[in-house]
Amino acid sequence: MRPTLLDCFTGAGGACRGYQDSGFYVVGVDIEPQPHSCADEFVQADALEYLRTADLSRFDAIHASPPCQAYSKIGNNRAAHPDLYEPTRDLLEATGLPWVIENVESNVPYRSGIILCGSMFGMQVRRHRNFETPWLIMQPECDHRAQGRPVTVTGHAGGKDSRHSRKASSAEGPVLMGCDWMTWTEATQAIPPAYTEYVGTLLLQHLAPTQPKEARSE
Repeated sequence: MRPTLLDCFTGAGGACRGYQDSGFYVVGVDIEPQPHSCADEFVQADALEYLRTADLSRFDAIHASPPCQAYSKIGNNRAAHPDLYEPTRDLLEATGLPWVIENVESNVPYRSGIILCGSMFGMQVRRHRNFETPWLIMQPECDHRAQGRPVTVTGHAGGKDSRHSRKASSAEGPVLMGCDWMTWTEATQAIPPAYTEYVGTLLLQHLAPTQPKEARSE
């Protein structure tokens, strides 16, 4: 029996796969076609418009990963990218459902949340992301020392290594992220499924007192 989660700004489905692995049936929504989507169902639509107008009664919870370019440390033209974080949160709060917003670690107007890192899950990839929720979520500890020299999956494949990290190749990057069904470009925009498997497991515990609205068995 699986409760149903709406994954907004789903992309190719890094967050989606983690929620599936934790036990959710996932409906992904994205404004762009996503030929590699791993969602159980995919809807091509503007995510904010979908939150405003769609019938959300089938969903038990919502995840959103609004584009992070407006907040990214490496962005060089933030004014060209809309600030979608607060509008997304406002819409999620209006639903009355449990929700999660994921975004980059800094410069984001989140009120609370936890930071997740690949080192927490035995991964070589070090990709810090904040997860804000209106429900209690526990913060694991980073284990950077165990990573040694971490791997980055960013920008263009084949870039130069830095003194502190190694740049993944286009072939190994998606694999190291746990997203082996994605292209390199899709993986650079994704989060490791391990992150949302962790969050999804805690979300299921939060939902436990209530009966899933449309439980599924497969």
